[in-house]
Amino acid sequence: MAEFEEICESMKRAAGALREAGIPFVLAGGLAGWARGGPASDHDVDFVVRPEQAEDAIRVLGNGGMRTEKPPEGWLYKAFDGDVMIDVIYEPATGPVTDEVFERADEIEVLSTRMKVMALEDIMATKLLALNETHLDLKGSLEMARAVREQVNWDEVRERTKGSPYAKAFFALVEELGVVTPASIG
Repeated sequence: MAEFEEICESMKRAAGALREAGIPFVLAGGLAGWARGGPASDHDVDFVVRPEQAEDAIRVLGNGGMRTEKPPEGWLYKAFDGDVMIDVIYEPATGPVTDEVFERADEIEVLSTRMKVMALEDIMATKLLALNETHLDLKGSLEMARAVREQVNWDEVRERTKGSPYAKAFFALVEELGVVTPASIG
């Protein structure tokens, strides 16, 4: 598994390549949460792009010397910078990447590199909607919620994930633990 420093260097390389090619992107996932005060990510780099730009994005990363894959899942492409995996996501669990995702993102300096960083509500909704009967690991979502709880509009996340029984279980747990206040009534 890649070290956090390696993950960060790969993020900067990939972001630079996409920016130089003129492909708009948003830093997502664990690194986006970390950039906003969450725990350090030890897994991979996630970028979201509009669906119509996904092919161009993965080609740019491949032309930059990264090994690329187009897995059968149909919602992301993968690039590998050495041992670091970079996901180029165009249709996360919340649905296709839209202009609104870009509008909600803030431009932040991440390790001396300016880039759009996904809104915390989008990060949490994506994490919660990705939960299913074969992927029930709440560890990352709980760690993120603890670290950034004061910055998140939890009522918005509840509304966006209300159709998921797994998200409902997450909210029952974080409310019981005192991490998140119970839903507003009214």
